[in-house]
Amino acid sequence: MSVHGIARDTVVDERYKVVNRIGSGGMADVYCAEDLQLGRRVALKLLYRRFAEDAEFVERFRREASSAAGLQHPNVVAVYDRGEFDDTYYIAMEFLEGRSLKQVVRQDGALDPDRAIDLVLQILKAARFAHRRGIVHRDIKPHNVIVDDEGRAKVTDFGIARAGASDMTETGSIMGTAQYLSPEQAQGHPVDARSDLYSIGVVLYELLTGRVPFDAESAVTIALKQVSEEPVPPSQLSPQVSPQLEDVVTRALQKDPAYRFADADEFIRALEQVRGVPPGTGEYTRVAPHTGTYPGLPAAVADLEAADRRNLRWLWILLVLLALAAIAVGAYLLLVPEKVAVPDVVGRRSATAAQILQNRGFEPKIENVRSDSVPEDRVTTQRPQPRQQAEEGATVTIIVSSGPGDGTIPFVRGSPRAQAERRLEAAGFRVDVRRDFNEDVPSNRVIETSPSARSRLERGRTVTLVVSRGPRKVEVVDVVGKDRDEAERLLEARGLQVTFSEREDAEEEPGTVLQMSPAAGASVTRGTTVTLTIAKEPEQIEVPDVLGEEAADAARLVEAAGFRVRRREQTVDTPEGDGVVLEQNPPSGEMRDEGSRVILTIGRFEPPENLDPDPGATPTPTP
Repeated sequence: MSVHGIARDTVVDERYKVVNRIGSGGMADVYCAEDLQLGRRVALKLLYRRFAEDAEFVERFRREASSAAGLQHPNVVAVYDRGEFDDTYYIAMEFLEGRSLKQVVRQDGALDPDRAIDLVLQILKAARFAHRRGIVHRDIKPHNVIVDDEGRAKVTDFGIARAGASDMTETGSIMGTAQYLSPEQAQGHPVDARSDLYSIGVVLYELLTGRVPFDAESAVTIALKQVSEEPVPPSQLSPQVSPQLEDVVTRALQKDPAYRFADADEFIRALEQVRGVPPGTGEYTRVAPHTGTYPGLPAAVADLEAADRRNLRWLWILLVLLALAAIAVGAYLLLVPEKVAVPDVVGRRSATAAQILQNRGFEPKIENVRSDSVPEDRVTTQRPQPRQQAEEGATVTIIVSSGPGDGTIPFVRGSPRAQAERRLEAAGFRVDVRRDFNEDVPSNRVIETSPSARSRLERGRTVTLVVSRGPRKVEVVDVVGKDRDEAERLLEARGLQVTFSEREDAEEEPGTVLQMSPAAGASVTRGTTVTLTIAKEPEQIEVPDVLGEEAADAARLVEAAGFRVRRREQTVDTPEGDGVVLEQNPPSGEMRDEGSRVILTIGRFEPPENLDPDPGATPTPTP
């Protein structure tokens, strides 16, 4: 498998034949493949090779199969199999015809509320099924929901699911997609099933309005909004959203998990109660907490509003303090020496950067550093940083790249491919792979590198690994029925070895090929031995004398001597000839091939029928 995926018709793990690539994600490529054992289409997910060497990623990928394989539900994509292939790992799962929910929103825009509720109810049923088994999805988003033409939805990609309480999400390893993260997940805190309910609330918001509640250019900014900002009410973006439905969305998107729905069942009941309620249908009341009904937003949210009013008083105090601080800073700036902004010279050539700094009144100082990522003679960074304030005439240090430098290509001939790639990358080189047939080097081991091993090359340049496919395979030609010498010549011309065995055969000419192994048409490597079974003339034996013998005894004697028996019948006039051998061909004493046929003529006596019964006879009456 190259860095760009695997080719069409590749057979993965001797079972899954690749049809086409479906797409890719953050960890893996996904292909449509045919299960050659069961004759069905599957979705095949192959982990990127760069992650296959990372024990944490491999464990997460394996856990996806283990977690999802136990989730057999109409709204959950089934996982069938997992395994290893070409230095990486794969999962085989149910292949679904249809669009992702993200494609539905992009192509159809904001959905009718009833349709949106129906889809989200299906997602909630899948989540409820998983939550009851201790599994939290952690990455529910429209991309991971497939919808068929009849409106059935299935949730897929339990790639970061984990049974039990969360200890996987830690600072620096937040998982999921920023637009759909719960606030606690965005902050790297432990999560539970209510985090999934928040993500489903974001999906519902997007289906109703055609946009996500929070968006920005960077994932970090989006995560901050998830924690600190309130979304635009969906009714302001879509007049079809009723106040009752908006309350459901608002509760699902509460920052504090304690104020969200307690579980998927409660979320489901709330949606079912507001389904079909058109906007502007009159007054509705907000109920007290824990009444078991949900015509509006629970009083818990009203408690939040009271808290907000108390917080507003503190906000005014904070603003006053900030104003006083600003006055103090302004007075300080009037008294300090004049400063100017340092120009941004990062990425420029050293001479150009120095000239810019001198023109702005600064004294440039150049330092050199090796860099794998910044071209030679370009500024990698500067001190002070761009746009910082500094006094005129101050020294600005620019750190200039001297390039990555040269490195020695390591000797990796004969090494396994994965090990060779790691050594080359550790030496600072990029790696490209080319696969060739080779009679001497085993499959998936390195034949050579280009440039050659131990030569010097600038770090960051590409080294080509030539990896063996193993010996080139040839097709075994059909030689059954041919003469021994011709068969041997044809097979040896294809680079195959030939051995012989003999078998007596009375019907074929001696020296004719009767059978071959491997069979004709098999694909084998050069040097493979083909065994030919050759016909030889049977030994001749004497025909026994069975004239006058009973038919059964005669047949046993002939077969025991090594011949085959064929019987013929001939009518005889007397009972003495019935069932005995009258003739045999060939006659006794002749020498014939073992296994040849001896014809025995057997007598058969048929008594004449009484055609003229006594007309005077009187039948005896039955007593």
